[in-house]
Amino acid sequence: MKKVQLKWLLLLLPLGLWGCQDFLEDGTTTEGPITEEQIWANDNYARGVLNNAYFSVAEGFNLDGNGAMLASASDEAVNSNPNSSINIFNNNTWSPNRTFDDVYASMYEGIRKVNSFLANSATSAIIPQNNRTFQQELDRLNGQAYFLRAYFYFELLKRYGGVPLVTRVLDRSENLNLPRNTFDEVKKQILQDCDSAYKMLPQWTNDWAEGDRGRATGTAALALKSRLLLYAASPLHNPNNDLTKWQDAADAANTLIRLNKHTLQTTYTNIFNYGAAQYNSEVIFATQALNRNDIEINHAPISYNGALGRTNPTQELVDAFDMANGKPIGEQGSGYNAANPYANRDPRLAIVINYNGRTFKGTPVETFVGGKDGLGRNVNATRTGYYMRKFLSEAAAWNQTNNTNARRPWVVIRYAEVLLNYAEALNEAQGPVTDVYEKLNQVRRRAGANMVIAANPAMTKDDMRKIIQKERQVELCFEGHRFFDVRRWKKGEELFNRPVHGMRITVNPNGSYNYERFVVENRVFLPKHYFFPFAQSEINRTPALAQNPMWP
Repeated sequence: MKKVQLKWLLLLLPLGLWGCQDFLEDGTTTEGPITEEQIWANDNYARGVLNNAYFSVAEGFNLDGNGAMLASASDEAVNSNPNSSINIFNNNTWSPNRTFDDVYASMYEGIRKVNSFLANSATSAIIPQNNRTFQQELDRLNGQAYFLRAYFYFELLKRYGGVPLVTRVLDRSENLNLPRNTFDEVKKQILQDCDSAYKMLPQWTNDWAEGDRGRATGTAALALKSRLLLYAASPLHNPNNDLTKWQDAADAANTLIRLNKHTLQTTYTNIFNYGAAQYNSEVIFATQALNRNDIEINHAPISYNGALGRTNPTQELVDAFDMANGKPIGEQGSGYNAANPYANRDPRLAIVINYNGRTFKGTPVETFVGGKDGLGRNVNATRTGYYMRKFLSEAAAWNQTNNTNARRPWVVIRYAEVLLNYAEALNEAQGPVTDVYEKLNQVRRRAGANMVIAANPAMTKDDMRKIIQKERQVELCFEGHRFFDVRRWKKGEELFNRPVHGMRITVNPNGSYNYERFVVENRVFLPKHYFFPFAQSEINRTPALAQNPMWP
């Protein structure tokens, strides 16, 4: 008879993480060894196994314990701490013996939990809620497990390529030295799990009771399917450019769009800062929303109560933002003024980046040389002349006698991404047809009335591809997409194997500013960097896994 520690089962069941009434609440306080049979004979314990698996869905605000975000491993940003481990992505010190964002073990831990739930839920003592039958209750629970398993496998697939497929609980007495399945085999399993989840789950967030909002939904399964098929159609995984794969990706995104459940938030900042609202129509799936101020502590400019200013946007990212009239800054007639570079820009620039003179918490940011947030001011000062503003709350307060938190999740999937997935895939499958413009412009129209891309008969697929790729760079910045987008586009050598720049601002005697673009650091990207290496410890433990190509 197997025994487990009840402590393990319940340690991730605190209150107030997901909604007003936390769906992870258990209410049980007993500790000590219990049998596996006792777990499945108890409604709270059985649900706890599934609820526990949600905590394997990781957030991206702090990957190294010191504020590092994946943006600093791409051309979006530089980490203000030159000794951060995230720099191994940029300086060619990444190796099987020195990994970062290595989610291999944590994703399989999540997979083990949902496999256990799926294997035992049908014979468990789960009690139906809200007048549902046992089968209806079981479908809702199993649907969440299928979604989570699909999500965990996608996180593995996008990093490592093919990985071992495990869809049942393995016994320790079995041979655990498992070989990798192919990319297509893992993809097939994820698609199957997404389809199962969609059939079983409430269609979207508002179809859950208030205390259960935050759980997986049918639209989350469709959105994940959309993302997976977009990756599978992209050059990294589709070298022969099979257009049917692009059409499949477009169709998956359009299935969600046609449901007409999710919409774009009118105000961009409301997507990420929940405030008094529990959820919003743009968020499709997110982690637990915590009351917190650690995001500000790690990422606000340094003069604001001792913040660390970790994520410093690059000039490459700043330059990607168009003018407010929708024209790129380098286009003739755009109105761009190098002596006043932040004026009349895409409104999202001021929302996601703290640049010199931008007011934050009622005080202008000073990134000019000698300014309170400027280059070289202290060991944490910006290295690029910019600080990240996205996700930060003006209401949060820290390092004071009375601190204030703001309620925020890490948004895993949102509707704007689905619209851009659709536009990209449809353009690759059919060229810049009307629907490509429509979905692209839904996102750009939210940014500003004049940001719409006008239909142009001369527009080619290649022209539209560049526009869509830049729109993803701008709209989804700092959300963890750029790191993987550039890889799936097979453009790592072009975009990541080069220097990143900042802006050095000095004050002239008359009080005006002088702007000088400068190299912050040189970056290295090699062909092997398209996929993560498996940690050497994993290879030593399971040699059949086999290391990814070109890694030692």
